[in-house]
Amino acid sequence: MDEIDTLLERLRGSSFRRRFHLQPAERDYLEDRGRATVSRHAREFIAHRLAPAEPPHEGRQTPWRGHPVFVAQHATATCCRSCLARWHGIEADRALSEAEQARVTEVIMAWLAREAPGAGEQGSAPQQGTLPL
Repeated sequence: MDEIDTLLERLRGSSFRRRFHLQPAERDYLEDRGRATVSRHAREFIAHRLAPAEPPHEGRQTPWRGHPVFVAQHATATCCRSCLARWHGIEADRALSEAEQARVTEVIMAWLAREAPGAGEQGSAPQQGTLPL
């Protein structure tokens, strides 16, 4: 079992974290857009909403639903800086490094792969437009 699998198992031990699951619309989004696009969205969300040393709206920057990444962030404790500090050991008073941002994205994508095995592996053509950052 690798480090991310161990972390995901530990998170499943939390009664709060294990209650998060993708709803049909979020599964459809993942299936339609594909994992590569959703991973890009995750990187963008992390860079804008979580990576700054003092993110705007800290503790409230991640919606509860509406995008598979948002649900995964709550399930994996990557939703705010205090959860990152508690569950991932990343102190809250500094900007996230590129490596830490990549790691957070990797954790999110691993959770999505467990939550919806096979969904979005092929995906359709990337969607154009802006994300709700």
